[in-house]
Amino acid sequence: MSIIILGIESSCDDTSAAVIRDGVLLSNVIASQEVHAEFGGVVPELASRAHQQNIVPVVDTALKRAGVRKDELTAIGFTRGPGLLGSLLVGTSFAKGMSLGLRIPIVDVNHLHGHVLSHFIRREENDPVPEYPYICLLVSGGNSQIILVRNYNDMEILGQTIDDAAGEAFDKCAKVMGLPYPGGPHIDRLAAEGDATRFKFARPHIPGLDYSFSGLKTSFLYTLRDELKKDPDFISKNQADLAASLQKTIIDILMDKLDKAVKQTGVKTVAIGGGVSANSGVRDAVAGYCSRRGLTAFIPPRVFTTDNAAMVAIAAYYKYLDRDFCRYDAVPYARVQV
Repeated sequence: MSIIILGIESSCDDTSAAVIRDGVLLSNVIASQEVHAEFGGVVPELASRAHQQNIVPVVDTALKRAGVRKDELTAIGFTRGPGLLGSLLVGTSFAKGMSLGLRIPIVDVNHLHGHVLSHFIRREENDPVPEYPYICLLVSGGNSQIILVRNYNDMEILGQTIDDAAGEAFDKCAKVMGLPYPGGPHIDRLAAEGDATRFKFARPHIPGLDYSFSGLKTSFLYTLRDELKKDPDFISKNQADLAASLQKTIIDILMDKLDKAVKQTGVKTVAIGGGVSANSGVRDAVAGYCSRRGLTAFIPPRVFTTDNAAMVAIAAYYKYLDRDFCRYDAVPYARVQV
């Protein structure tokens, strides 16, 4: 009998539901919240209210697109954390209620595990997936980690940021430049038109495989401050070059530690995940690095880089195969490591 999993994702400001059958994706629906743009960041209370409005139609649409009835579901996977507690409560409560009504088990998913396992989302039966062990560079607005993945439930953090994440550096520097939120995509777009060697910004010297981006942000801010004293129109005149130079610096920092991790572990496969893995420069850098060294690269489709329920469903699918179910008294959590 087929195993059909409904996945629910509500960790931040995207309400998403997906359906997979025996590991193959049938549908993936995402409702984004535009209201946060005017505030320059996600407002938790507004996010949780929007989830309450969106979750029923999103789940209903996912089931209809998949051609699956509620009574055909085998289990429900949901993001338990980390994330915004108000947002997580909406998804968690909905999953529990639907599970009780249908008398099927629930499976809790670590949001970060979902990003790492996004490469196992198959649209067709024979789509390739990574072989264990592999290294995943997880880069997003809240996390920058190098993870050794030995199995779906056996992951080791080899390095992580000691302060700000790469995505946070993109967004905060973009905000200083006067770009809309979220700033990362705007930096990516401008960088394609700029000279990446025009400006030099500080690069941290952190031992081991850990990252730091706070010094880079400070260096970027001081550069703008000093240049604006000379020319009030400095940013508008140099937007593309600033974006390209910033992007190159962040990518160089990421790739330096990734290279060290590959050499230390001897893995033959490298994957990327998280929102920043949608960045063109990051994708090109990882693909080029793997090509030069004879490694296999797994770069996810952009739809699976941001928060989505397909990654929740696939993570729940593997946990279901191990009969690793969630208790009904389990509560969401805001912070946790892989």
